[in-house]
Amino acid sequence: MTRNILIAPSLLAADFARLGEEARAVENAGADWLHLDVMDGHFVPNITFGPLVVKALRPHTRLPLDVHLMIGPCDPYLEAFAEAGADHIAIHPESGPHLHRSLQKIRSLGKKAGVVLNPATPVESVLWVLDLVDIIMVMTVNPGFGGQAFIASQLPKVAQLRQAIDATGRDIRLQIDGGVTPKTSRALIEAGADTLVAGSAVYGTPDYAASIAAIRSPA
Repeated sequence: MTRNILIAPSLLAADFARLGEEARAVENAGADWLHLDVMDGHFVPNITFGPLVVKALRPHTRLPLDVHLMIGPCDPYLEAFAEAGADHIAIHPESGPHLHRSLQKIRSLGKKAGVVLNPATPVESVLWVLDLVDIIMVMTVNPGFGGQAFIASQLPKVAQLRQAIDATGRDIRLQIDGGVTPKTSRALIEAGADTLVAGSAVYGTPDYAASIAAIRSPA
């Protein structure tokens, strides 16, 4: 089956002194979404940014803002990120006591809802909320830092999720975050992924457009 492959550069790898420019640059280079990694130093061992940065970025790009919340608890902040301009809000099953309720809240705010599976989080954790999700993201590194090595053992998980998504008949994006490069994207696409997050593989290169094209259509 031929799928439309979307590329979502991760702003975590951008020049933080030039975030507006960096957002516009990847939009002009052919990106489909802009991925924003929100970390709180508690759920993951790093701190990045919050709703104010999302709000500041919103006027600088027409790309959908794909917000990945690596915070716990997530529920108190869902409305703030929605109001800041997030188009998608993705959460981890471990970031709150009631995943179903959290996803309902995101959708009630008019946003696309996502669930993120860490390397050790089983596929079963999302099967009972497939009717509420627009995006399922598989972490192919442990969350918290950019530039980590790709965890190839997650490929069977991607394939299993592809089957589960296809069985629903719903338009659910299967997203990958972690170690995505032109060298790893082929195996991910073959396993069933259709949306690829790339940080240093885009922002760490001199030609954003060429890097995005290479990840989307690996040789």
